[in-house]
Amino acid sequence: MPETLHKHLDESIKLELNLATLYTLFHDSFAEDEDFWWDLAMEERGHASLLQQEKKQPQQKEFFPENLLAKDLQSLVDSNTRISKLISSYKEQPPSREMALHTAHDLELAAGESHFQQFLDSPTSSPAANIFKQLNQEDCDHAARILEYMKQNNIAAEGNE
Repeated sequence: MPETLHKHLDESIKLELNLATLYTLFHDSFAEDEDFWWDLAMEERGHASLLQQEKKQPQQKEFFPENLLAKDLQSLVDSNTRISKLISSYKEQPPSREMALHTAHDLELAAGESHFQQFLDSPTSSPAANIFKQLNQEDCDHAARILEYMKQNNIAAEGNE
């Protein structure tokens, strides 16, 4: 496995696990929303598991072009740094319910950007590309679900407050 790909998969796994940790923290902080946060946390763990399985597979040479991986790796690192800081901060002082939902929505949109956004419009060339496209779609689905949940709970979306 090329070193860049290995780093990219490691950062992607870390991203999914960081999101799961954050959502578990929200689960523990907001009893009225615990089922919602639990579902998201479990789905993020599932994403990490998919990536871990992919990492164990023999890689095809055409997995992803190296130049695209290198560009996107920094966005993964940046997202992981941001989420780690939020986890530390929120362990000390949990956010408001509204802030938790807004934060999760923003992170899902950012995570979607980091999951090989360049490949969404390209033909799928490998099972691995399919996995990243699926994860990107699920990030978009999470963002939409968070917005819908906010609407159902009369919490204004950012920009509409």
